[in-house]
Amino acid sequence: METFDVAIVGAGPAGSTCAAFCSLAGLRTLVLERETFPREKVCGDCLNPSSWPVLDRLDLVQRVRTLPHAKLGSVEFIAISGRRVIIDLSSEESEIAIKRSLFDMLLMSRARELGTQVYEETTVTALTSNNGWTIETARGATFAARTLVGADGRNSTVARLCNLLPRPARERVALQAHIPLPPGFGDRIVLQFLSEGYSGQAPVNHDELNLCLVSNPSKLPALRHWAEKQFALQQGHQWHTITPLTRAALAPARDNLFLVGDAARVVEPFTGEGIYYALRSAELAAQAIVKVIRGNHDVDPASEYAEAHAAIYRGRLLINRLARAAVLSPRITSFLIHAARTQPILRSLTAKIVTPQL
Repeated sequence: METFDVAIVGAGPAGSTCAAFCSLAGLRTLVLERETFPREKVCGDCLNPSSWPVLDRLDLVQRVRTLPHAKLGSVEFIAISGRRVIIDLSSEESEIAIKRSLFDMLLMSRARELGTQVYEETTVTALTSNNGWTIETARGATFAARTLVGADGRNSTVARLCNLLPRPARERVALQAHIPLPPGFGDRIVLQFLSEGYSGQAPVNHDELNLCLVSNPSKLPALRHWAEKQFALQQGHQWHTITPLTRAALAPARDNLFLVGDAARVVEPFTGEGIYYALRSAELAAQAIVKVIRGNHDVDPASEYAEAHAAIYRGRLLINRLARAAVLSPRITSFLIHAARTQPILRSLTAKIVTPQL
């Protein structure tokens, strides 16, 4: 049985980033991923400007920018009636959209370059904690690690196996697909409210549009029909799906277990900040894990990580709650788009979201 300093379950942005920073610090690092990369993931594909400092610390900025992507210049809110409000995304660091298959593969490759051992097509089936962790997998391989990281998303297997996963609220379902980019679409993000739910649209390169649909299960067929008609899609078009879209937050650290990204806290996808939270929480967890392994700390690293984790969301959870209320009540939000005096609020909230953090 191989023994590692840290075992990370999940190779998405959170898992691969945590692995890369741990390997960079000289830790023996393992990543277990149930899928085979490259693969797509249900996501708005938007990379918030706050992500750039983390990527810079992994020496990945230029490599990300060389991948096919779209630079985004504005957000357009569209009410049910068709009324539009356009807000510029002016920032020193640009917001871009990039396909997750490309972005996630780059991050995982960087972790491998730095020495991380990655096993794809490996599903974790059991976890045992006893002065470290024993990890059993469906392929029969068993691993041992001094610390464990759950980086496996909102439906985290790690959290479930540790009896931490809360009961989900399945009030909404998201569908996502990449479709041909409509002529003249431009460099905008579109957030369109409909009586059936809402649609998010963003170009991810010169040829493709990321199209997301969000609705409750009963209205989803009607929303899908709208999208097929609006974008001239054939019936039976293949969609990726995910649920739940929200979930209660978990304590991000306990007993040499660290949760990062959506495994710890799920933010409203409407804000487009999920990838940043994945990257930054992963970096903070890696810093705590290095202290655990080396034993050179005066303050408990798990508590320190929990405080730092809370700080990256502080001041932004209000925006998250407002966004959640907006997407659960598209008619009310459409009314607010019509009210001229609320437009400065939309501008202020958008600016808050796209303002870079360190």
